Amino acid sequence: MAKNSDRNMLLVAFLQASNCSNYTGSWRHPDTDSAFMNLEFYQNIATTLERGKFHLAFVDDRLAMPSRFGDSFEGAVEHGIRVVKLDLVPIITAMGLATKHLGLGATYSTTYYSPYHVARLFASLDHFTQGRSAWNVVTSLNDSEAQNFGVQEHLDHDDRYDAADEFLQATAMLWESWEDNAVLLDKHTGKFADPDKVHRVDHTGDRFQVRGPLTVPRPPQGKPVAIQAGQSERGRRFAAQWGELLFVIYPTPESCKAYRDDLRNRAESAGRSPDSVRVAPAVYVVVDETEEKARRKLEQIEGLANQTDSLTLLSEVFNYDFSQHPIDDPLSEDILASMTGLRGFLDRVVELSGTPNPSVNDFIKYSGRGTLRELPLFTGTPVQVADQMETWFLSEACDGFVLAATHMPGAYEDFVNLVVPELQRRGIYRQDYIEGTLRDNLGFVRP
Repeated sequence: MAKNSDRNMLLVAFLQASNCSNYTGSWRHPDTDSAFMNLEFYQNIATTLERGKFHLAFVDDRLAMPSRFGDSFEGAVEHGIRVVKLDLVPIITAMGLATKHLGLGATYSTTYYSPYHVARLFASLDHFTQGRSAWNVVTSLNDSEAQNFGVQEHLDHDDRYDAADEFLQATAMLWESWEDNAVLLDKHTGKFADPDKVHRVDHTGDRFQVRGPLTVPRPPQGKPVAIQAGQSERGRRFAAQWGELLFVIYPTPESCKAYRDDLRNRAESAGRSPDSVRVAPAVYVVVDETEEKARRKLEQIEGLANQTDSLTLLSEVFNYDFSQHPIDDPLSEDILASMTGLRGFLDRVVELSGTPNPSVNDFIKYSGRGTLRELPLFTGTPVQVADQMETWFLSEACDGFVLAATHMPGAYEDFVNLVVPELQRRGIYRQDYIEGTLRDNLGFVRP
């Protein structure tokens, strides 16, 4: 397959501020560092990723401990199923202090925070990191999160996106409330800034009222890079309007390419350049110097998962208690309609199971939740892994990949030490950073 010399692969790392990665069994791995409450844990990963010239690392978040399965958090606590969720701001700040070029993303919810708070936070982070901040925009998932913020039930799926549209409008106005050259710092005249270049926002919408201006001058990037993961129909409309780096889960290059083509067309219809969106599927990589070593490593990692992991995470992501049903009983249309979590994930289970009424076991099997089968798995020698990645990339199924960890920090170290040199040798991955912001390194235009 001929290489398109105009394209270079994006590499993004997916982190959790938690005892485990998104692969819950990762904390059980004998080589996983258990110092996840220590900032050096995250700084160590950040420096490894920067050595591998990764474009970005971003940290996922949830605003509640998993407690939907069996209406209890006890099983999640006992098995270590994402029950620790540290605040992201000190982690991102510490990672920024340990690096000079790596982009740094944090997850913030448009459902439980205010536009002013988020706009000020990310504008500050963008200044502190010299233009390396990214915002993973989420609408949150379930009732457990709602109840931690004084609300009994989570908003319906499409209502959350309607609110997120207005939230993004308000934050954009706040970031633009200072013009680029508003700050003068003229000590001779005593003029700090030009008041004609600082503006009210006066946003009054259905859900948010924001007066402004923001108390932070315009960020170096103009605004942080927007990460978004919408795969449902409503999520795609939102992503086409606001998303820049689209973090997705697709099992095959064909399905990922269909999504990428669709999002590029939608972005163009929304008045944006198709190149203003980049699609990066999440993947696991298990690599070693020989096939046999990689196979043994994979077997060890796969053995870390258990069914409790899957059922707990499924209940969380679908906002539904799967403990109510025998594992092989089909679920009715009414039950499926009552699931208010990730609609794109539900569509995937229905499609792959081949039935409109999948069972709980179908959800486990076809979602892969809690196992390595949740994401595409690239495994083998560095050449074999690079072959698999190259196939996706050169077929334009994606613009790059989001690396999820099977164990920490070893999964990141293996990839940087073994796979990155092979990708660079093939000329599909960059040799170094360019001077400038995260937006510059991703090839995005500054707004």
